[in-house]
Amino acid sequence: MNSSAPRIDQSRVAEWFDNTYRAHGFGYLRPLAAYPIYMQLLEAKPGERLLDVACGPGLLLKAALMRGLDATGIDISSEAIRLTKEFVPEARTQVANAEELPFDDASFDLLTCIGSLERVFDRDKVLQEMGRVVRPGGRLCLMLRNAGAVGWRIWRKALKQQNHEGHQDAKDLDEWRELLEGAGFAVTRIEMDQWGRQKLRRWLRLGRTWNFDRPEPVARPLLPMRLAYEHIFVLRR
Repeated sequence: MNSSAPRIDQSRVAEWFDNTYRAHGFGYLRPLAAYPIYMQLLEAKPGERLLDVACGPGLLLKAALMRGLDATGIDISSEAIRLTKEFVPEARTQVANAEELPFDDASFDLLTCIGSLERVFDRDKVLQEMGRVVRPGGRLCLMLRNAGAVGWRIWRKALKQQNHEGHQDAKDLDEWRELLEGAGFAVTRIEMDQWGRQKLRRWLRLGRTWNFDRPEPVARPLLPMRLAYEHIFVLRR
């Protein structure tokens, strides 16, 4: 395990997510409008096969299906998968551990993992599994919590709000890059988390319907990239 959070039994992490989804459902996560940007950054094409690791209740899978992708998802939480099967029955979903992905080698063209790699126990093993199931030349999109962000350093660490029960953790920009490149991935693009600007654009639309078919502008950080609260890494296998 390569995490600063104390090691706890993995079944307890699954239980924490089960309880969280039972209590909050989709309210625990961002709305659907936050997810098509990942398909855009991946330059996903209709018919490509996508695996979403830690898919939660299926919001990214829904965005993938809207783009014409062949979508599959796994999650450690049985409650998340129950919600997913109701929300996106067209997607193939199952309870599974990211350390042992239940798929053949080179099964997918695309892979996403949004806000979850920092929560797994054995990141090296998970990255190895991701590389195994993605075809050579395939693309990946990961959103990762930044330990260099002021919010993490003050709120999560100094004020002791880090959620150990849900195995919450972070690394800084250079540490994430080193880990990903060390696992054999080429980093082709790094962006800040887009949700803040997406919310602003939604507010400026004054309630008008969100156009999911229109490409979104990719916002650039106002402060140095290494201070962004979360980073989006686009990788090539």
